Amino acid sequence: MADQDRLQALLDREAIRDLPLRYCDCVWRDDIDGLIKLFAKDGEFAISHLGTESGAAGHPALRKFYREGLKIGPRPFIHNHVVTLDDNSHASGRCYLALHSINSDMQFIGAGYYADTYVKTKRDWKFQRRHFTAVRFDETPVTVKPKSKPEVSKKRA
Repeated sequence: MADQDRLQALLDREAIRDLPLRYCDCVWRDDIDGLIKLFAKDGEFAISHLGTESGAAGHPALRKFYREGLKIGPRPFIHNHVVTLDDNSHASGRCYLALHSINSDMQFIGAGYYADTYVKTKRDWKFQRRHFTAVRFDETPVTVKPKSKPEVSKKRA
C-alpha cells in the first residue's frame, strides 16, 4: 500500500471513529438536528430488544424516532470502537454502550452494542445503518416501526 493510501486510510478511520463520539455528544445535548446530520439521507437506526426490533429510516422518520427516544434522558457512554474499512467509501464497525438516565439521577438503565455500517459521501463519512442490540434496557423509549424490517448485516465488523 502506498504512503498516500495509508494516510487516507488513517484519515478515514479517524473520521469514522468520530461518528459515535459525535452521536453521543448530540444525545447528551438533545441535539436532534445534529444527530440526523450524522446519517446518510436514507440512513437507518434499528434497535433489538427482547426479540423485537423497531427503528426508523430516512431523515424525517429518524427525526420523529429521536424526538420520542430522547424523552427518557439517555446519557450514553461508548467503549471499544472497532472499525473495518471495506473499501474507499464503505466501512463497518462495532462499539459497546453503557447507558445512564438524567431523569433517574444518572442511574444505570442499560447496556448493549452498536453494529454500524458507514458510507463516505462527497464531504464526509455518515452512518448508513446503526443497529443497537440491547443486552439490558430498563427504560425504553417509544419507538417508531420501520418502513420495512431492517436487515441485520452479517458483515464482520
